[in-house]
Amino acid sequence: MRLGMHTYSLYHHGVAEDWAGFKLPWQRQMTLFEMMDYIQTLGLEGLHLDAKALDRMEKAYFEQIRQYARDQDLYLEFNFALKSGHYDSAVQFDISDGLAIAHAIGADVSKIGMNLTRPRPLAAGKFHPDVMAQLKTVVKKVTSSLNLVEKIGVRLALENHTDAFSEEVLWVLDRIDHPLVGACIDTVNGIHVTENPITAVENLAPRAFTNHFRDNRIIITPWGLKFTGAAVGEGDLDMIRAYELIQQNPDMSRINIELDLECPLDSMEAAMATEKAALERSVAYCRDVLKIN
Repeated sequence: MRLGMHTYSLYHHGVAEDWAGFKLPWQRQMTLFEMMDYIQTLGLEGLHLDAKALDRMEKAYFEQIRQYARDQDLYLEFNFALKSGHYDSAVQFDISDGLAIAHAIGADVSKIGMNLTRPRPLAAGKFHPDVMAQLKTVVKKVTSSLNLVEKIGVRLALENHTDAFSEEVLWVLDRIDHPLVGACIDTVNGIHVTENPITAVENLAPRAFTNHFRDNRIIITPWGLKFTGAAVGEGDLDMIRAYELIQQNPDMSRINIELDLECPLDSMEAAMATEKAALERSVAYCRDVLKIN
């Protein structure tokens, strides 16, 4: 099992998707090549990245990335979402365009976020008719891209993003029914649709090609609770069980650490230091406790 990182882990360095309407109050602080050098100092072996990690969108630049990753024996996975009227449009592509970028930079897996719009209440919304109509559209889009998938050999991984129950992802995969189309497991996201996160891992692990290996903490407050990012192994999710389930699938040969930390915004230096320290602790947990070597 190889150990890598989702670039969202360094969000406060300005190298990842703007999420939930949040914008950094400072400019990007790290290039992609600097990030590839940095992760190697931590003993990491690859990156799961979206378009915000790219410094520019040019063919020659993509080839430089491909060659550098190959020379350094780093794996790359490309992360994009289907076009929608919400979230960060800079990381949204038609499937053919997303696959073209993935292939150009040398990624062998490309994660797709379905960008579903769900009705409330979420807890009663699994397979809701409005969602089913969107899932059928996803099936059509992916199916129409299968010739390209086969031609370039980049596997597609549909994520249980914050908008999908794991069983809905499986429904889509069953209808596409293609060996190069599988799942991307996010170990936290299930809870966003009121699904037990470990249940989501149990359901998707046998069909997955890649993952976002993420931990969160639950903090009780007078008005409810706060579900917030944590270094891997320092939150309230069963990361040991999640890893046990993931490693049972021979198609899953990588773990991608992902952090979504709340960092101080009155100091860029403090925010970036917080991310780096949590990443170092996450790597140590994966190496020392989970024995990912």
